[in-house]
Amino acid sequence: MNSTPAPAASASPIEVARQFVCARLNARALTGYPGPLPGSLDEAYARQDAAIELWPDRVVGWKVGKIPSGWAEVVGEERLVGPIFAAHVQPQVSGQSLAIAVIDGGFAAVEAEYVFVLGDSATPGKIDWTPEEAAGCVAELRIGIEFAGSPLATINHLGPAVVVSDFGNNAGLLLGPVVSDWRAQALDSLRCETFVGGRLVGRGGAASISGGPLAALAFALNRCARRGRPLHAGDVVSTGASTGIHDIRIGEQARVEFAGGVVLHCVAERAEPRGLLPRDGRLC
Repeated sequence: MNSTPAPAASASPIEVARQFVCARLNARALTGYPGPLPGSLDEAYARQDAAIELWPDRVVGWKVGKIPSGWAEVVGEERLVGPIFAAHVQPQVSGQSLAIAVIDGGFAAVEAEYVFVLGDSATPGKIDWTPEEAAGCVAELRIGIEFAGSPLATINHLGPAVVVSDFGNNAGLLLGPVVSDWRAQALDSLRCETFVGGRLVGRGGAASISGGPLAALAFALNRCARRGRPLHAGDVVSTGASTGIHDIRIGEQARVEFAGGVVLHCVAERAEPRGLLPRDGRLC
């Protein structure tokens, strides 16, 4: 674990957010963090909120990530969340290969995921969700692949507050088929293996997620509610890297083999500028 980030100077959330948003929109890597490091998760979420307001798309869900134990003791939380935008969700069927756009010189990884689709909106103002209560909001459990991506190659090395500040290090979600009768299945029966470049890089499953996927969903419900961003019916929530975080390079292929014989595929392609402006219309 690196040392605790300490901000050397103040920076407005919008200043840092704009640089991350412009780098993503223009497929341009950042050589370093664009400002002083956030000194707390609250400061990091303020920067994330500012970036959400600048990004030219709507939020349709959230990724949940596990904070490593050493860092969790420093920042006071065990998980983090980041937004998933509508254009970044790609429906996928078994055996189909989808492209993920990797910023050359940035960070890119794939994560095997168990993804909830909400059937009910969260109760306004409720910030004490339990996993059992969270289950009542769920319409479906699906399998998927999260594409973790950032214009900042060192994002994970700089700690969870930095990860939070750049959309939670999320750049997409490949949304696979429904897990049938998931409520009746034991967590350890929901298993998967991840391969990158034809090589096995991780084994795990739903039981590998700390407390299980419903604990991750409960965290998302609570954290987002505290920020004034309650979850809504139809939102997707990816619950955590069930086999680990696996780096992927431009040109490489990845696949995740899930229990039941369902296989999801993706290939990393070089990202191109999107030709879009931030939501405020200002040039980058």
